[in-house]
Amino acid sequence: MELRQLKYFIRAAELSNFTKASEELFITQSTLSQQIKELENSLNISLFDRIGKRVKLTEAGEIMLQYARKTIYQSEESKQVLRDLNNLKTGKLIIGSTYGLTHILINSLTSFSQEYPDIQIQIVFGSTLELLKKLRNYELDCILSFLSKSNNNSDIETVTLFTSTLSLIVHKSHPWSRLKKISLKMIKEVPLVIASQSYSIRNYLDEILTQNNVRLNIQMEINDIHSLLKLTNTKRWNTILMSSSLFDFSELRAIPLEERNTEREATITFLKDIYHKKAMLAFQKVILEKI
Repeated sequence: MELRQLKYFIRAAELSNFTKASEELFITQSTLSQQIKELENSLNISLFDRIGKRVKLTEAGEIMLQYARKTIYQSEESKQVLRDLNNLKTGKLIIGSTYGLTHILINSLTSFSQEYPDIQIQIVFGSTLELLKKLRNYELDCILSFLSKSNNNSDIETVTLFTSTLSLIVHKSHPWSRLKKISLKMIKEVPLVIASQSYSIRNYLDEILTQNNVRLNIQMEINDIHSLLKLTNTKRWNTILMSSSLFDFSELRAIPLEERNTEREATITFLKDIYHKKAMLAFQKVILEKI
């Protein structure tokens, strides 16, 4: 079993297509097929069901995929340990972030890049669930999100950065824009565009609506936070988001909801029981200093 074979296997599994995987890996399809076949022979088990031009992981393949990702990660991890031992401020840091934490992310990256100018940084935006999946697949070093420290995930660790309040977002010309707080019952008839159910903030909002027995006038659902803010900026709709989401929208105002339990923790999250790069720990320190 070779690392090269595991990398080929992972990409083929992710795409469920040998042709596309070989193109992305810059090898011929016959080479990819041969390497995966050798991997299967070494394990004495089939990892894929071949269905015409497409492939599907077998039960053994699903299990193998988890270990293959971990093995590749540990291989890269060992290189990073040696870099850190030699005090070489090089390597790659992959950070996942939800849109609502863009502001603190951008501010922190400026200071971080000054201290670690040779660290290659990659930013991945997505919903909390999407980012958690990538974190567990060893595709991210850490994520910035509104994942509470009280979560029941034993394989991850979270550090609280600050708290943010669920708020009605309106244009500054709206007659309510100067209010200090607002109730859900007051905004029942207000035309709203809100996040789709793939976002944790939507699930959070739905829980609060259920607790308070309130039904809102939801006219549109979108799986993109930036689009929600742009639509609110047209003055035709309003939205409900965390107060920290108004990055780069100076025309909008956040009015905190007055109901109980409307505060959420903004956190940085990483996997437990793996080596944490010095660069990642330095990035965490920079964020905490910026708050």
